Amino acid sequence: MSTISKEILNRLEKIAPASSCLHEPTFNGNEWNYVKQCIDTNWVSSVGKFVDRFEAMLAEITGASYVTAIVNGTSALHLALQIAGVKKDDEVLMPAMTFVATANAVIYCNAIPHFVDISQQTLGIDSARMDLYLSENAEKREDGTTWNKNTNQRISACIPMHCFGHPVAMTPLNDVCKKWNITIIEDAAEALGSYYQQQHVGNIGKLSIISFNGNKITTTGGGGAILTNDQTLAQKAKHLSTTAKIAHPFEIAHDEIGFNYRMPNINAALGCAQLETLPNFLQQKRVLAKQYQTLFNDMSEVNIFNEPAESRSNYWLNTLILKDQYSALRNEIIELTNTHKIMTRPAWNLLPELTMYQHCPSMNLPIAKDLQQRIVCLPSTPGLELN
Repeated sequence: MSTISKEILNRLEKIAPASSCLHEPTFNGNEWNYVKQCIDTNWVSSVGKFVDRFEAMLAEITGASYVTAIVNGTSALHLALQIAGVKKDDEVLMPAMTFVATANAVIYCNAIPHFVDISQQTLGIDSARMDLYLSENAEKREDGTTWNKNTNQRISACIPMHCFGHPVAMTPLNDVCKKWNITIIEDAAEALGSYYQQQHVGNIGKLSIISFNGNKITTTGGGGAILTNDQTLAQKAKHLSTTAKIAHPFEIAHDEIGFNYRMPNINAALGCAQLETLPNFLQQKRVLAKQYQTLFNDMSEVNIFNEPAESRSNYWLNTLILKDQYSALRNEIIELTNTHKIMTRPAWNLLPELTMYQHCPSMNLPIAKDLQQRIVCLPSTPGLELN
């Protein structure tokens, strides 16, 4: 066992108590009261006051004009892609280092994930390198659409994912996507409470999604949301997520193929209580991030990832990044800390390395491959503190 791994464990034991999870939910507000109201009134399914209230609260927090509450983040992304006009056999650009749901949602649309490299500064899409890659491998046709010259498939959309809550540099990415006439759908699953250039993430793309899974900064148990500033798209999201049911006093009719994707009222009740405490969660997580910076500041073998320029991150997951020459220690560190009941995790395996996505188009991925071997995700539950 290396002295570096042991030193990392010793330092983590000062901030992450034994058996601490990577990110566990915190319930210290009105959760029980609101959920009990649902049970007491029998309003537990996808209709009820808490669904509307949750959507209104989320719109106020994010600045989005319209919010549709969905059963989970993956379903939200699937529906957002459909509403954005992604068609069968379209290619959708996305970072190679993201949670598998980003690619799965594209497959649900019978479209094709197309992997691009990431930036060391944001852990999200590197827009400059993506632009260069498109210049060499894509062409714009007379109708303004962009096509992959190698596969002869249309490249219709791009999904920037705000990794670990850290905002992607959206202004240059937006410029690149406008240049190539590619629609942006933001995967802000992990980024509630994160800002880029003083604007909450999720407001630059045509649509965006947020996740409220049990491990997110606020949770509805399982849940997600679609955000947009386009009224027509918002109406489409609400209609399709409620099985495309036509409003009528008693007739049960549907006008297209929809999805049973609406968030239940009982989940929204939990979410309303969680959103009430979001400011406190965000403050606690910034304190924790600063403590990690202080804890590892004098350790030359590692860095703690800090929020990117022009951004304010929610620090959903704090991330330790080993220096290049120590990347071989990643698994040893993770095994040692978990043996001592301190949960740490690597970043996700790169999507084009997964069996089901090895055939998909991809640019060269030197940064994603390098970082994936050096990242250790640290316990990040709000309220952890240096002892």
